[in-house]
Amino acid sequence: MSHESDRVLVINPGSTSTKFGIYTRHGAELEQTILHGDEELERFKGRPMVARLDYRAALIEKALEAAGFAGGAGQFAAVAGRGGMLPSVPCGTYLVDDAMVDELHVARKGEHASNLGALLALKFAHAGGVNAYIVDPVTVDEWQPVARVTGSPLVGRTSIGHALNTKAVAKRFAQEQDRPYDALRLIVAHMGSGITVSAHEGGRTIDSNTIEEGPFGPDRTGGLPVRKLIKLCFSGMYNEKQLDRMVFGEGGLFAYLGTRDLREVERRMDLGDAEAALIFEAMVYQIAKEAGAMAVVLSGQVDALLLTGGMAHSERVVSRLRERLEWIAPLRIYPGENELQALAEGVFRVLDGVERAKRLREEEGVPAEAMATRGRLVIGLE
Repeated sequence: MSHESDRVLVINPGSTSTKFGIYTRHGAELEQTILHGDEELERFKGRPMVARLDYRAALIEKALEAAGFAGGAGQFAAVAGRGGMLPSVPCGTYLVDDAMVDELHVARKGEHASNLGALLALKFAHAGGVNAYIVDPVTVDEWQPVARVTGSPLVGRTSIGHALNTKAVAKRFAQEQDRPYDALRLIVAHMGSGITVSAHEGGRTIDSNTIEEGPFGPDRTGGLPVRKLIKLCFSGMYNEKQLDRMVFGEGGLFAYLGTRDLREVERRMDLGDAEAALIFEAMVYQIAKEAGAMAVVLSGQVDALLLTGGMAHSERVVSRLRERLEWIAPLRIYPGENELQALAEGVFRVLDGVERAKRLREEEGVPAEAMATRGRLVIGLE
């Protein structure tokens, strides 16, 4: 059992920023965002995500020292990072061990900034002699079987989304209503650089769109007409990497308007830019349409519809969605993302014995004896 004064360090790496915080059971003592400019990131272009590990770790260490936490990682009871592109797993708090490290280095499920979360946590945890954890990684999969079927046995649907924030927001709403999370039927729309709209029932996320489907966002295309995309793939105009970047990183608002900044889009709308207004309305329209689909998943019986993520700060976005969706259920707004707090809460549940830390391979059904550390520490690499 941990003492109330215990602190945990939490780290959330994104594509152009690294957010970190120091939390106690009473809340945040420190939250900071380190921005990574295009020039800084250019030197890593074409290299695997893990190449950025030392660069980001050094920036976090420098920021901690500047904030008065120069005593090193030994002052933390544990360290947590955002969970990345791992094999499909149930929700929960996971120990960062060799199996997870190996998976993230190989990046079988894809390269993404979130892959650095566990590795950064492990680096700081090793320095302090404590354990590193992740909480509700992006590959949390609680879908019902019918949600996995597509129109072809060659291509299945796989759950990838903003599980950390959507779960945290759903549980926060349940607490505010003084009702168990598993007794509620909710639609949660996370609206950030990526958009995940999910249906929650029985304490599980039973369906959602994925990063390859659904609404377009600031720099992602969302779903595209398949046959037109096939023709584009074989047109000879683009290679695989260019097309991948086109749909994930240079799509959405950026593709149409040359900016990922919603505030800039709204500024142009206020100046009478008709194209900006059309693209904005189309994005909100697609978010609402996806929420309508999730209402069908829940058979129209929805207790609340929760809006979260950075775009939930926009009064214009919220107003437009309210007009289209409030007939389904009452809307509640949770602006921003609560991922740092959710990471800390997951770790404290383990430290306090409320929840058992899971292991990646055990949750995949691999026998526990296959988790041999091959001479490396569970709390860190040599």
